[in-house]
Order: sequence, then structure tokens, then C-alpha cells
Amino acid sequence: MAADNAGNADSTVEGPARLAAELDRLTEERVDHRFKALPPDADGLTVGELAAQRRNLFTGGFTTPVLALSAERLEHNLALMETYSERHGLAFAPHGKTSMAPQLFARQLERGAWGITLAVPHQVRVARAFGIDRIFLANELVDAAALRWLAAELDSDPSFRFICYVDSVAGVALMDAALREAGATRPVDVVVELAAGDGARTGVRTEAECFDIANAVASADTLRLVGVAGYEGEVPDATPERVHAWLRRLTSLAVELDKANRFADLDEVVVSAGGSAWFDAVADVFAEIPELSVPVLKLLRSGAYVSHDDGHYRHLTPFNRVPQEGTLEPAFRLWAQVVSRPTPEQAFANAGKRDAAYDLDLPEAQVVRRDGVEGAATGMTITGLSDQHAWIRTTPEGELSVGDWIGMGLSHPCTSFDKWQLIPLVEADGTVTDYIRTYF
Repeated sequence: MAADNAGNADSTVEGPARLAAELDRLTEERVDHRFKALPPDADGLTVGELAAQRRNLFTGGFTTPVLALSAERLEHNLALMETYSERHGLAFAPHGKTSMAPQLFARQLERGAWGITLAVPHQVRVARAFGIDRIFLANELVDAAALRWLAAELDSDPSFRFICYVDSVAGVALMDAALREAGATRPVDVVVELAAGDGARTGVRTEAECFDIANAVASADTLRLVGVAGYEGEVPDATPERVHAWLRRLTSLAVELDKANRFADLDEVVVSAGGSAWFDAVADVFAEIPELSVPVLKLLRSGAYVSHDDGHYRHLTPFNRVPQEGTLEPAFRLWAQVVSRPTPEQAFANAGKRDAAYDLDLPEAQVVRRDGVEGAATGMTITGLSDQHAWIRTTPEGELSVGDWIGMGLSHPCTSFDKWQLIPLVEADGTVTDYIRTYF
């Protein structure tokens, strides 16, 4: 099956051609019981054959619950962040952990992305299996087995560009030892991760320690220091002022390392930040970076924008602060069916924790579909989730019957994608045009 063989195509084919070939192989995967919600009568078809039928999500045999990704809203979001990055002079490496969908990686690269950001070695292996040739790992990599694999991957493909964090002298020592044991011939590019403050997540707490790490990297032939990075989303008690101040610490660190000749012999210095809540601040501060000894790659890493959401990121998006720059659109809707209406105040639908993101907010009841007609989900509130049930509280105006389809908005894209292996891509009229394969 195609998914099981991903990456087995000719590894000498590089970059876009290899990615296109691997995506074509996805269309050859057979539809069967592994994939939630797909029409039972489609078993045995390839994904490509099913997509070519252009079935309707509501009348084409799909079973509930079913997660739908809006084709139009996805395209809108991709185009908006491409335009935003270009307008602000930013390179863009969207965080692939959000979707872990190579088809969406390809769409992001087509929209001008420099590369793809990832978080753990497994994700890097997925991206490499599909021919992604620029990867930013927003984490320190100290796993010896992963470093052996990485060394072999770098040695076998001169076009592969890989960058990862370092945030400790101990981490540098572990990386160096593993790469030496692996016989690495190409150094691994690293950026010093500056912590967003005391009590933040990973990263170096002080600039003095950053210089200690830079010195350790300089002493390790297996590593090459190429810049600085961090995640402003971890700034404690974040306000625009505090986030801007921390980002200026990050860019000042790059300036001081450059003055200390730590970036000698590079073609460019990497300065990277940017989650999905403060990329406007990143654009502001990165625009202030002075001229260094070599050009600066100003690398933004936002990821949740690709589908956006109806909860957490709807409230956090920087476009709320800069509406003149555009508006992201929530692209997910989870459809479930009402399976019980035990009282006038209570109903239950057949989607629960196994189907819907719930780690940040509960789903939001948006529309009800009955006999082909959609109406607003007035007087309906989702109050809880069981494994396979949504608890719906209804007021007198909440007209809801057993058998109705209820469409729900979700919060937190990262834990929406990871519950579905094959997600229908749906046009506004319900036509399913493609299926997005995820790898978690």
C-alpha cells in the first residue's frame, strides 16, 4: 500500500520531483476500514479513484462522525500567509507538526515556503520520505539513533538542508559524540535557542550561557552555528510590549554573536521565531535587524494558520490586532449525527474525544442539517465529550431531532488533524475533491 511504501521511490530524485512522485503514490492507497467515515461501498477503491468520483459529503455514503476540511478556506489561508510573509520580508517555514500532511506541505511550498518546521525525529523522517529538502527542527536533537539516521541522510543528499536547536553545552556534547560515532561527514547546522523567560519552556536563560554554547559548537567539528532562534509564544504573561522586548533580546543576541565573529564563513545567518499568536510582533522586530556581516534569513514558523480554528486561535490570531492585513478563516468542521434525544434539554451526537479536539476548548455547535437543509444551531451548546459522544444542552429554541446532522467548529488544529488519517477536502456545496493523508 502506498502509505506503507512512502519514501521507497528513487531517493536520488531530489526536491520537488520526489515530492510530486510520492504524492502521486498516495492516490494509489486502497480505501478500507482503517479510515474513519469513508463510504463503506468505497472499500477497495484507490484514494485517487474515490476522489475522481467527487462524491457529496452528505449524500455520497460517508458515515458520521466525519471531519471535513474546507477547500476554499484552506486555499484562502495558504494565500494569506504567503502574502503576509512576502509583504514583511520574511522567509516562511510553517510548522508541519500541525497537520503532518505531506499534501499540505506541498501546498505550502508551492505558496513560497522556504521549508518545513518540525518538532521530533519521526516527523523529520516523514518529511524526508516525501522529499522535503529544507527542514527546521524546533527542538534540540540528542537522540543517538536519530542522529545516526540524520548523518546518513545528510551525507547521501547534498541538497538536504537541516537546522535544529541547541540549548545546552551538554546537548552539544551529546550531539557531537553521536555524530562522531556515526562517522558524519557533513556538520549539522544548529541555532542557539534563547528561552522566552524564566519559567518558559526550553531554551537558554541568559546571553552569557548562549556564548558558552556557541563556543562549544565552535569546538565541535560535527556542528556548525548558523544563527539564533526561539519561541515568543512562551513569554510569561505575554503582552505586546513583553513579546516585542523578548524578540529584541533575540535579535540583539544575533548581533552580538556576529560581532564576536561566530558566523564567519557563512552565506547567511538564521534568525527564527514565530508561532501563531504573535507573528505580527515578529514581523515588527525582525524588520529592525541591522545589517550583519552576512545576509539574514528571517524565518517565521507559524503553523496553525493552515486550517485556523473556531476557538483558541480565533481569539489569539494577530490578525485581530492588524485586521488591515487580512483574516484567517476556520477550515475544519466536524459533522456528527444526533443519536439520542432523551429529554427536551439534552441531546447526544456520535462524536467524542476520539474525533474532536478538546484539549483547549470544547467543540462549538454551528449548524444543523436536516433533509438537505442547513440552519443555525440556535440554542445548542456542547457541554462535554465522552469517548464517542458529544453532550449537547438545548434550550427551547433548540430544534434538534434524532438523525439530524450537527456541524461543529473545533479549537486547536494540532489535535484535530491527529485524530484523522484521511480527511475529506470539501467544497462549499459538499463535493469532496480530495483526501488529505496525515502521518502521526
